[in-house]
Amino acid sequence: MSDRKFVLVVDDDADLVDAVTLKLESLNFRTAKAYDGVDAWDKIKSEKPDLMILDVMMPRKDGFELCKEIKASPEYRDITVILLTAVTDHIASTSYTHMDGKSTPADDYIPKPIDMDALMEIVKQNVRS
Repeated sequence: MSDRKFVLVVDDDADLVDAVTLKLESLNFRTAKAYDGVDAWDKIKSEKPDLMILDVMMPRKDGFELCKEIKASPEYRDITVILLTAVTDHIASTSYTHMDGKSTPADDYIPKPIDMDALMEIVKQNVRS
């Protein structure tokens, strides 16, 4: 096993996943990609990440549901989960809000559009040995 920290990036926006993983790899993180909550759960079971960057609104299983499952699992609850959300309080067409992100068992959250430097700082703070 590598000493490099392992980060799973989960979002249904493939371009965002690629951009975030490229940035993480440039900072010497190992990465894996998933595009929905079901795919992410399968990847978690095959190799447990140190940290997950997890989108909220995704097909098949949303980020809130996956986060709750991870944090309820004795085997996986120590995975650091950072939620990404494009949801803002003024969007009336969705039931998700930033308060939902703050009230989940996630370790941190960052709104979209993401500030890549701020996201990398959050990642680095949460994966220190």
